[in-house]
Amino acid sequence: MKHMTMAVRFVLCTAAACLAPAVAVAHPGPGPHTGLVPGFVHPLTGVDHLLVMVAVGILAATLGGRALRVLPLTFLAVMVLGAGLGINGVRLPLVEMVIALSVVVAGLAFASPRKYPMVAVTTMVGVFALYHGHAHGMELPPAVSAIPFVLGFTVATATLHSIGIALGLAIKRFDPVHVRYACGVSGLAIVMFGLGLLAKIV
Repeated sequence: MKHMTMAVRFVLCTAAACLAPAVAVAHPGPGPHTGLVPGFVHPLTGVDHLLVMVAVGILAATLGGRALRVLPLTFLAVMVLGAGLGINGVRLPLVEMVIALSVVVAGLAFASPRKYPMVAVTTMVGVFALYHGHAHGMELPPAVSAIPFVLGFTVATATLHSIGIALGLAIKRFDPVHVRYACGVSGLAIVMFGLGLLAKIV
């Protein structure tokens, strides 16, 4: 009964995060997109970024082994590369659509109890990281030092990955039936949020 209560609470908290209208935006509004602190806050102000980065940590915990290092490090490295492209004005196609799709795919992966091949998951994480990083980089004003901003959102992303890993390891200790229920419902809530973002774009 205790495990069931924890599972239900997990579902409700995730659904609340997905549906909170105050923060359910892709990127922060007008404001200082320069410096270490704004860089750190940046990934925390959009639910799409936040969900995907936490989901990477949860997937890493689910796969276990090398994935605990490979997935977060891949995301961080490719995200910085994508930020560099955005800062230097290199355009990527369909940025907002790919970011929205990353939320949908993250939700589907979260909802599914199966373990995916390491190569496929790493490739998926790399592609999503490239686009999320590009979105961060494009919002940095020209003629401003990018290093503090990039460092800030890199540290924030690593923090979100760590939260996801801790959450993934924690829920694995619950009864498998309850975990499957909680992850399934929460994953579908994330998918619905991602589909909502896609609907706005198309």
